[in-house]
Amino acid sequence: MARPIKETPTLFGEDARRFEYAVEHPKPVSSEKVKRAMDTYRAIMAKFPTVL
Repeated sequence: MARPIKETPTLFGEDARRFEYAVEHPKPVSSEKVKRAMDTYRAIMAKFPTVL
């Protein structure tokens, strides 16, 4: 039997400011990493076509 999921804690103060900044200013991702991720996704979906 699955355990219940705990509530996500609320962020306050400096933690909240850092999180908000990180959401508004995501780190850039190189096109090589994007291509690698898409290739991996396609390979997995080719093996399991009925998942989605």
